[in-house]
Amino acid sequence: MTINRFVTVAALAYAIAVALTPVPAGAQVKPGDVITADNASQVQGLVSPGNFILVRQGMVIKIVPTGHLDWPPPYKAATERYSPQVTLGADGDLNNYVAGLPFPLVDTNDPQAATKIMWNFAFRPLYTDDLDARDVEVVSHKSGSADEIEHFTFGHLGFYNSVGRTEVAPMPTDRDVLKSGITARSGAYPVLEPAELRGEGIVRQRFDTPGSEDDAWEYSPEARKLRRLPAVSLSDTFGVSKSGASGSGSSFSAAMVNAGNTTYASTWDPDSAFGFSAKIQDYTYRLLGERPMLASVEAENSPAQPCASDGGRTVCPENWEMRNLYVIEATAKPSSVLAASVIIPKRILYVDSEGWFVTASDQFDRQGQLWKTLAAFHAYRDRAVPNARVAIWPFKRMFETALVDEDLTSGFSTVVYSPGHSASDDSVFENMGAVDRNFFTPENMVKAGH
Repeated sequence: MTINRFVTVAALAYAIAVALTPVPAGAQVKPGDVITADNASQVQGLVSPGNFILVRQGMVIKIVPTGHLDWPPPYKAATERYSPQVTLGADGDLNNYVAGLPFPLVDTNDPQAATKIMWNFAFRPLYTDDLDARDVEVVSHKSGSADEIEHFTFGHLGFYNSVGRTEVAPMPTDRDVLKSGITARSGAYPVLEPAELRGEGIVRQRFDTPGSEDDAWEYSPEARKLRRLPAVSLSDTFGVSKSGASGSGSSFSAAMVNAGNTTYASTWDPDSAFGFSAKIQDYTYRLLGERPMLASVEAENSPAQPCASDGGRTVCPENWEMRNLYVIEATAKPSSVLAASVIIPKRILYVDSEGWFVTASDQFDRQGQLWKTLAAFHAYRDRAVPNARVAIWPFKRMFETALVDEDLTSGFSTVVYSPGHSASDDSVFENMGAVDRNFFTPENMVKAGH
């Protein structure tokens, strides 16, 4: 299938140039400014090239003063205790890690700086032990229409880490990892809507064994079938084709058919969860620069609000502030089994140097053309939603409130809302033991789907 792309190879050079060159003289913002499509040039060079397209098409940005993101006290203590012993192997593997931030001090002149930054992202203070986000909504729109193309709701989206635990027993390591080799488990299940897909889901397991790939399973209650997915499918879009086959295991062509013509479609892929969820060891990393840029890290709205000025394809208006970001080029390793067939072989990641989460990502296809862009929205508070009664912490912590994933070649966009708009007051449980390691297993996913 031939895909016509209006974003050319020059976009890759543009992405790298933006990371390496000074901000344009006209790109100046101050707290109180409101950026719309009409004055988008003010943020050119202050957001990723892909995110700049989102602003030009209508995503409204409200500029607020830069704040400070403090780490949760248990995470800070773990960093002080364990980080001095952490090293990188010659192949980029992480050695002697226990908990906290692996590399609190990153020298940008270090040849391994980019890899260290990505390990910091992998064990960021955002989520360390577990996450159970309930009634998460995944909504898709296409260009030129405010009508929803599809609306998924997941009963649960989250994960359980066996290493790097700082707040919930067992700490700092779940000794199950010594037996199973599984360092982390994640999943999104069961689908609650649309009704035709009710009970479907996906779970994923990550192994400590060198050279091993993630295990993933998908369940279809209609077919009463649990299917093992190849690791490469985890960078494919989540959706369902006309034939009823699941899109997360489908071909790239089928995914594009979903995005253009059918229901049960999305642009979101499991490897793009939280900005980047692929296995760190499957990519090589290059530091393109460290620079002040805009990001949404102290969002005003939770749940996030659909953007009225672009037909709901993004989240707006929302708070953005100047942050110090690392710009990282991530490329699938030639030696990886994914390299020959991974659908997104190259990503440019923007990583906050204080919170260590991905704030934006531009993604490139196999021809080196800019294809998709991600914009991540975060909040910093002691509860995910104002009316929470149970999920409240004695300190402020970071939450991801929304993730925008847009196909820039078609304008088809998917937004992940966490919490969703139909969720209860207590729906985001971060580092609270709301799920254990057995929750994200194929067996429990099948049971929940019945």
